[in-house]
Amino acid sequence: MNIENTESQMKKGLLEFCILGIIKKQNEAYPSDILEQLKGAKLVVLEGTLYPLLTRLKNAAILTYRWEESIAGPPRKYYTLTQQGESVYQQLKKSWEDLSNSVNHLTKTI
Repeated sequence: MNIENTESQMKKGLLEFCILGIIKKQNEAYPSDILEQLKGAKLVVLEGTLYPLLTRLKNAAILTYRWEESIAGPPRKYYTLTQQGESVYQQLKKSWEDLSNSVNHLTKTI
């Protein structure tokens, strides 16, 4: 069994939920801030993974963004949850809580 593959699949399955949670907590987030938060939680994600995911979530009307001019460099894109995104986040949160409780119950040692 390839344990690294299993661990990777588990993390991928939760990545969208974690990103939405970061954006919700901060009200809006710049992609590099999202990467820092993930890294701080030991969920290292590459930019090449994050940007397509943000685009997919934006195209699904889960996220929206605004441009902000930057003093040093190009304008920055800040993401926020849409009303639909808030609903999706709440559904994912409930699913995570149910799943986490089930897994903890099944794997609890005596």
